[in-house]
Amino acid sequence: MKAVVQRVASASVEVEGRTVSAIGPGLLVLVGIHDLDSHSDADYICRKVLNMRLFPNDKSGKTWDQNVMQKNYEVLLVSQFTLYGILKGNKPDFHVAMPPDKAKSLYASLVQTFQTTYRSDAVRDGVFGAMMKVNLVNDGPVTMQLESPQSSSNTKDGVEAESTTNGK
Repeated sequence: MKAVVQRVASASVEVEGRTVSAIGPGLLVLVGIHDLDSHSDADYICRKVLNMRLFPNDKSGKTWDQNVMQKNYEVLLVSQFTLYGILKGNKPDFHVAMPPDKAKSLYASLVQTFQTTYRSDAVRDGVFGAMMKVNLVNDGPVTMQLESPQSSSNTKDGVEAESTTNGK
């Protein structure tokens, strides 16, 4: 599972011209699900994202000192299968992304994990599978990339297997 985490002053998601989710200060998290991902990958991503020290401590003056929970900020999760896109020439190929019918339940489980680990009222999400317009005001900007260990080895294995198959 991959996550692109952005520290934001605010973020929102629109579907068909209607705002479906919005947050103030916090984290916008774009989530890609690999075909072989499981609940353990979701648990890892949740734990790492919620504990990333991406915010300053106003009392001590330390810059990278507090996580989203310590700041009492919000999290907006957005499913994005294109994080597992691979360019084949100039055309994207998404064969390593989990198919939507399987990914929907794992993504819902990820959202639930965030809500129970943090606070349900502080975690919002987009609409799985919908064409979304994601609006954000970056804070910094601060952007971090994260990948669960299982997905990381799956991706490397897939690339190595392709390279061998293609004779490269």
